[in-house]
This record gives sequence, C-alpha cells and structure tokens, in this order.
Amino acid sequence: MIFLFLFFVLIGLDASVTAQQTIGVCYGQVADNLPPKDQVIKLFQTKKFGRMRIFNPDQATLEALKGSNIELVIGVANEDIKSIANDISAANAWVQNNIVKFSKDVKFKYIGVGNEIDPANNDIAQSVPLAMKNIDSALASANLKSQIKVSTVIYMGLLGSSYPPSAGAFNEASTSYMTQVVSFLVESGAPLLANVYPYFAYIGNTKDISLDYALFKQSGNNDVGYQNLFDAQLDAIYAALAKVGGSNLKIVVSESGWPSAGGDGASIENAGAYYTNLIAHVNGGKGTPAKPGQDIETYLFAMFDEYQKPGAESEKHFGLFHADQSPKYSI
Repeated sequence: MIFLFLFFVLIGLDASVTAQQTIGVCYGQVADNLPPKDQVIKLFQTKKFGRMRIFNPDQATLEALKGSNIELVIGVANEDIKSIANDISAANAWVQNNIVKFSKDVKFKYIGVGNEIDPANNDIAQSVPLAMKNIDSALASANLKSQIKVSTVIYMGLLGSSYPPSAGAFNEASTSYMTQVVSFLVESGAPLLANVYPYFAYIGNTKDISLDYALFKQSGNNDVGYQNLFDAQLDAIYAALAKVGGSNLKIVVSESGWPSAGGDGASIENAGAYYTNLIAHVNGGKGTPAKPGQDIETYLFAMFDEYQKPGAESEKHFGLFHADQSPKYSI
C-alpha cells in the first residue's frame, strides 16, 4: 500500500503533493510523436511538477512556459560553447535572445553551460569555464545575475574514484577542468549540476552492486554506511569537489532515472520502484550521509520516452509518461 500511495504522488493523483518543492522533471524532445508544447506545460501543472529542465533554448517551449510559474533550468548546447567563450557578443546575443526576451514571463533558475562534456575526449571542455563567465557577465549586463545562476552539467564518468564515497576524486583528465569550473562556481555562489544514475552503475557492475541497493530497497546500511547507491554516488561527487576547492558547493541533481525497457534490469516494475523511492527519499529531507539534512534538488529523467535518441535501446525508455500523456506507471 505504501508503494501505491507514493506512486500516485508521482503521477500527480494526490492534490496535496509537495514534490514540486524539491522535484523537477527533464523535458527532452528527441521524438516526433510528443504532445504540443502547450499541452506539455499543462501536464506539468496538472501533475504538480513545479520545475523543468530543457536541454536547449527552444523558443516554442519558452513561449509555452510564459506565465506558467514553472522554474526552469535551461541548457546552452554543447555546440554553441566555443563561440560563446570566444566572443562576449555571442554570449550577450544568447542571453538577449533566450533569457531577456522571456524573463518577464518565464522563471529562469539555472543556465547549464554544456551537458556531460568529458575533457578526456572533447576539446569543447577547455572553453566551458570561459563560456560560463561570459554568460554570467551577459546576465549582469541585463540586470539578471541576481536571479539566475550559471553552471555546467557533469556526470559520474569524470570521477576516477567513487568508492568508498569518501574517496571520491575526479580522474586525471578532469581535475584541471573541474578545478576551473569549481573556482567559478565558488565565486558566483552557483551550485554544480550533476547527472546521477544508479542504473548505469548497476548494469556496469551487477556482481558487486545489488538491485535492491540501486532501487533504495536495501535493508540497513552497507559496510561504509550507505543504504542506497544514489546517496553513495552523490557523496562521491561531494568528496571529489572538496579535493578541488569546492567543499562548500551544493550539488543539484540535474538528471536521475531508470529505464522501463531496453536493457538489463530495465522494466516497468524496477523503473516504477526507482522513481517512487527516489521521490520519497529526496522529499524526506534527510540528505545523504555526508550532507545530512541538506535538500537534494532533483530532476527526474524524463517526462516522455524519446524513441529517436541514439545509443543503447534503454535510452529510449526513460519516460514517466507515454506520448498520449497517460502515465506509464499507472496502476
């Protein structure tokens, strides 16, 4: 019965839901069968999702968000980073066209300059810190710096060590990059955005990671004091940040989810359990072992299945809702 109640909260059937306080949802659009954008915004409102993340400054989505009161995380596409870093006028134009134009009617919260850029194999990384500074300067010129924080989105692949969580550290190729990113974030007071996926850690090491540990279903703590893999991953990033000058930074979980099909451990049952338990954990307010009592602002991935996404088949099956707007996990 507890599972059913929490799941009804997830799909918005309880009018008293408070998930919008810490929970947002990523609105990916890599599919051609999705509902019109104005209907998507209404679905967010109906289901009481008060925060949204989009991955690029899609003008139609921004138009649909006007007056919605939904807090927004908006991304600077990876392919735009070099031009923004190399030319402050490009940063000013990006902010004018995608932020200032909509700022009276859209509640921008964070700008994520780039998504999951790996300095080991992507030369865009060297432009990210300067692009962040230029976007921040452009916001200041538009008198919006106090309202909107500039960050970037990282993923667990930048860590060279993650277990035990206290030993978390960035790998050799990422250390210099992250030191620069952290320096900017510390100075500006912005959080780091991080994609945290217990699913991928689980399928990469099923020998040592149990499904219950990945799904928040383990009874009791393990030998290093953790009851679930999500907390362990998050605290490993906190430990890595402390080693590059970011001991006081806050992390916003910009993506977390579980696929319902297309891979090992991917099923309706497991995905439903993960989302339900993640929401309960985040909204419980207990924080993590390394950060007890600290809020964990989290964005579920994702609103809809995106069948045109490249990569593994599981990438196409992270949606909370079907394209017809019916909840995938309704009972």
